[in-house]
Amino acid sequence: MASLAGKTLFITGASRGIGLAIALRAARDGANIVVAAKTAEPHPKLAGTIFTAAEEIEAAGGQALPCVVDVREEDQVRAAVQSAVERFGGIDILVNNASAISLTGTLSTPMKRYDLMHGVNTRGTFLCSQACLPFLLKAENPHILNLSPPLNMEARWFGPHVAYTMAKFGMSMCVLGMAAEFKGKVAVNALWPRTTIATAAIQNVLGGDAMMNASRKPDIMGDAAWHILTQSVEYSGNFCIDDEVLAAAGITDLDHYAVMPGGRLMPDFFI
Repeated sequence: MASLAGKTLFITGASRGIGLAIALRAARDGANIVVAAKTAEPHPKLAGTIFTAAEEIEAAGGQALPCVVDVREEDQVRAAVQSAVERFGGIDILVNNASAISLTGTLSTPMKRYDLMHGVNTRGTFLCSQACLPFLLKAENPHILNLSPPLNMEARWFGPHVAYTMAKFGMSMCVLGMAAEFKGKVAVNALWPRTTIATAAIQNVLGGDAMMNASRKPDIMGDAAWHILTQSVEYSGNFCIDDEVLAAAGITDLDHYAVMPGGRLMPDFFI
């Protein structure tokens, strides 16, 4: 039976949402999870902190190491990686989940917001990968998984929000490049949802309750990530969609993942 038991996962943005769902699925196998996220104190609009996430992970059967990490800060990333190695003896899997979003056009995107998206999404992914790779290269069956879309180079995905699309596609270009660079040594893949996922970004930024009710739960991404991360190192360079991953594993009844089973589902971007 495939399992992540004993594996150490370094997950950015793991205090809530998709990152936490991936962490909890791995924790049920008995994995070690480094919760690398910014939220140490309760936030008025965002549920969860690195410490509440750690409690959930340990309740699910895993071991947790909460680390305050802003992926834009190199010193924080490298310190967390070192703490992970000291605590768990190495790193087997990196999940680049941390992300920033602003669906604004060119004239409506302040450079501060542009820098945030590129600093978190593209640069943060590259930095975390660079920091973890020396340890991944020593691991058995190591993986990097980026929560980023297929490189669908159609103008309709750029026109409305070019800055955000560039920042997310930067994560996907890391997959394309690193999968080739580390072929046979580290598996590097991307995962993206078919539908919107019920997270704080959907609730607070994109669509409120209506879009939340037309979304799937983060659990579908946790389960799809598990199926990717239990593949061999030869499974690399793929731009995976959550329902396709599950279908390949023989799981086709996805209704239980819906916030409103049987209801209308909202397609996500880039597909």
